[in-house]
Amino acid sequence: MKKISILFILFIGFINAQKLTPNEISLINQGDINSALPIYQTTDAHQHTTLLNLSTEINPKDPHTATLVKRMKESLLSTDGGVGIAAPQVGINRKIIWVQRFDKAGEPLEYFINPVITWRSELQNLGPEGDLSIPEFRDQFYRSKVIRLEYVDLKGQKFSEMVEGFTAVIFQHEIDHLFGILISDKKKKEENDSYQAVDAYKKSDSVTR
Repeated sequence: MKKISILFILFIGFINAQKLTPNEISLINQGDINSALPIYQTTDAHQHTTLLNLSTEINPKDPHTATLVKRMKESLLSTDGGVGIAAPQVGINRKIIWVQRFDKAGEPLEYFINPVITWRSELQNLGPEGDLSIPEFRDQFYRSKVIRLEYVDLKGQKFSEMVEGFTAVIFQHEIDHLFGILISDKKKKEENDSYQAVDAYKKSDSVTR
């Protein structure tokens, strides 16, 4: 009986942790709910703090979640060539991202709720990245070439898939936002890191596999 009670308490705690706060609900529904939400900038002290905060999971079946998902897409579409956005970038520290799928026909925009990277390849690519929240900042970063991703949709259905290439880079960038990691800070932390260059497509490799 005691064991059941503890499990019940943990379950209730989990549900409450997912509940949106009145302040979050107010932000999500501000203005025209069919329009874009403002994108937070590091140049504003309050907005910068929000961008550095950890995000928590969100209840995918909450109707406010659907509104947030829709408005985040509008925010991304309002940018000049943005390929991804995370909820902290519109002021909500919850685990939702949008990513442009360059690995799919038509390169569609897709949303992901409570995304988790469960595996990353040791093989990495070096490539340029910018950020919608950091004006005039762009630099080169190492990212895993392949990742395994788990997430849910607005119905709460769970999915798992492997993603590679530039799309995998976008996922890693946006999920970093959910942990309060900005590429400007990431660059400072990685200044002393060293990497070994590897030709992943050498003939000698392909022969022995």
